[in-house]
Amino acid sequence: MHQFFVDDSQIGKEYVTITGADVNHIRNVLRMKVGEKIRISSGNRDFFCSIAEVGPDFVQADILDEEAARTELPSDIYLFQAIPKGDRMETVIEKAVELGVHEIIPVAMKYCVVKLDEKKAANKIRRWQAIAESAAKQSKRSIIPQIHPIMNYREALEYARQCDVNLVPYENESGMLATKEALDLVEPGKSISVIIGPEGGFSEEEIAAAREDMQIISLGKRILRTDTAGICTMSILMSTLEMKDV
Repeated sequence: MHQFFVDDSQIGKEYVTITGADVNHIRNVLRMKVGEKIRISSGNRDFFCSIAEVGPDFVQADILDEEAARTELPSDIYLFQAIPKGDRMETVIEKAVELGVHEIIPVAMKYCVVKLDEKKAANKIRRWQAIAESAAKQSKRSIIPQIHPIMNYREALEYARQCDVNLVPYENESGMLATKEALDLVEPGKSISVIIGPEGGFSEEEIAAAREDMQIISLGKRILRTDTAGICTMSILMSTLEMKDV
């Protein structure tokens, strides 16, 4: 069943009106017909609907049922991902959205290989947001996670510290005791930040700043790529939260 997103203002008592780029997708790409079933989310509410009318610039869908069970995690996870080279950021975004991330913040760190100017950064953000939307539709999310403009490390730390639990996977951290203790702090309702370092690793200054008030953890005995580390941490958090929310 295909998924689409709308604003609350597009939801009526008996039907939902879809506008924008999704209309062309429904009409000309999916070639959906009247009577076909779709899922619609506004971020606050989720509906099962049936297409009632396909117009030139709108699609009207009758509400069949409002879904009681939401697909969102019981905690908001903020993933601060150092910008990797190539198209690895696209993979991180796609998989993190599938795993339940709330926001993704690309971070420019000292040892990042990739350096983006303002124009390239803006184009990347638009591309990454489109990937987030596609992944949200595929995984039946209730929201489209936001991809923030690129932050420097100082800005990222300041934003991350607003969360209840702050995790920093670090390749030189040994043993899993700190990881276990940090996961014990993860509870439904608590916001969580995860800061992932770049291909070249955290600089001494960066990891020292994080140690001041964040949980430095290990992801095991192997050295993971930066994109793997982000996905691995999201998988651990998703499982931990889902199991604690039964």
